[in-house]
Amino acid sequence: MTAAPSGPAFSVHDIPFSIYGSWFDISPVVAEKTYAEDLHLVSHQNGMHAVLRLIPLSTAKGDRAETRVEATPGLLSWTGERGRVELAFESPDTVRLRGRGLGFGVLAAAHRLTPFSGTYFFHDPAADAHVFTSYETGRRYRVTVLSGALAGATGSQALGGVDRGLTMTGGADGTWEIAIEELDTSRPPYASSAAFGEIVESARRSFAAFVDAVAPWRSPATPAAELAAYVVWSATVRPAGLVTRPAVLMSKHWMDKVWSWDHCFNALALASGCPELAMDQFALPFDHQDAGGALPDSVTHSEVLYNFVKPPIHGWAFAHLRRRLPAPLSGEQLAQTYDRLRRWTDFWLTARRSPGARLPHYQHGNDSGWDNATSFDPERVVVTADLSAFLVLQLRELAGLAGELGRPDEARRWADLAEETQTALLDQLWTGDRFVTRSAATADTWTSASLLDLMPIVLGEHLPGEISSTLADHIKAHLTPYGLATELPTSPHYLADGYWRGPIWAPATVLVEDGLRRAGHHRLADDISARFRALCETHGFAENFDALTGTGLRDRAYTWTASSYLLLAAAHAHRDGH
Repeated sequence: MTAAPSGPAFSVHDIPFSIYGSWFDISPVVAEKTYAEDLHLVSHQNGMHAVLRLIPLSTAKGDRAETRVEATPGLLSWTGERGRVELAFESPDTVRLRGRGLGFGVLAAAHRLTPFSGTYFFHDPAADAHVFTSYETGRRYRVTVLSGALAGATGSQALGGVDRGLTMTGGADGTWEIAIEELDTSRPPYASSAAFGEIVESARRSFAAFVDAVAPWRSPATPAAELAAYVVWSATVRPAGLVTRPAVLMSKHWMDKVWSWDHCFNALALASGCPELAMDQFALPFDHQDAGGALPDSVTHSEVLYNFVKPPIHGWAFAHLRRRLPAPLSGEQLAQTYDRLRRWTDFWLTARRSPGARLPHYQHGNDSGWDNATSFDPERVVVTADLSAFLVLQLRELAGLAGELGRPDEARRWADLAEETQTALLDQLWTGDRFVTRSAATADTWTSASLLDLMPIVLGEHLPGEISSTLADHIKAHLTPYGLATELPTSPHYLADGYWRGPIWAPATVLVEDGLRRAGHHRLADDISARFRALCETHGFAENFDALTGTGLRDRAYTWTASSYLLLAAAHAHRDGH
């Protein structure tokens, strides 16, 4: 009964098993940094919630069977001495499971049911199926027996603290099969659309088509390309709730949101092979742009947060996005993007510039995306060089778009603002050796050992040569064998797992590498790219990495890391002529 594995094998302890479009995954990760003994069906509707516990069982004693869990993009399996259970996605909201030689338990993850929390369980006579209904997700999970024998059901209609669920065992031929659906309220009784092997093959083909589209350049020299593509593909959800478009979540672990700068890196990685999906990624936060032009901090199924913003890298990103798209954007698309970027830029020029100030400010480290970087240690409401550099690039992109749209007066205005902002950046924050951070309330300035202070390298060809060379020299000091440490390892504030106070991050790597390359520092850019690619090939696609050991930290299946690998690997392959 074993289906042939296909695609890269991976550990579900690091990467959840899921499929493009689905809002749930199969994983032992049930909350932030929390790993369960059993795999769970974990939904990301209304937050991250472990709903069902999935347990392979011994047919002899009915207790948990010792098994080895294996996963490839189309198939998840539990293999024990006496049998095997397999799981595959039939559709984004339905999984099929079958077993031979092992029984199986599907139990509510929550033991206690209250009037406001937990999971209620009952048999639905209309569909002849068992249903779990979850307060946390607001959804139902219907289990239909397709073959084999229902060994037992416990806790049906029970209240309070009891076990709830069902167990399966083999029929006369020793096999069984079930379907589990995530649904809203009701739908017709489940009817099988295909045999199990056909379902596995369909999922395999879907992923294969995706990886062929986004990484046609892959070769033995880019060994992590397929797994990077799987991380992105499997973290993509269909439109639902406040998610207005197909969206690549940052993860189907606990970082299950779209943050308003993370999305840019996913859009860039998708641009050449999946242009519509790429444009959806770029546009999604703009769908929630507020009346003042600000983008939300984050968007997810049932929540849009505006308490912070994220840095204005969107002009930089859109310029790169257009170069990667296989066909030009329409005039309507350009006009819509121009208007959205205009409003986003006006937010920084008005709401985030003090009266008489020439440069904008952050109100907290979270606004920068570098939440706890040491640049923010003295104060949080600060004028930083990275922010002004990003804004200069966005102003230049607006000038170009206005010119294309036949708006010469606006084009001149944006170009003048870009020059004025860059002049102010160099006059006010450049000391001749490095950029400083300044209090938005006083004239106080300071420096730090954070890579954030060096991010104006993103200006690339727009920087005077002596400044880009000085920045490049400082950047070299941040290089470890694995990549760019976000805090100098020699700093007294360096922390191995200190979020932005040491670990290597993908977005900083991509932005610095691009700026260095555009400034003509190709050898250093090549070195940074090579070290980061090797890091991902060895340690996966974690949220960030220990700068001195390479160990993956925090969320271990982060899409902007995977997308950044794809971006750097594609560029390297093209430079090598592959």
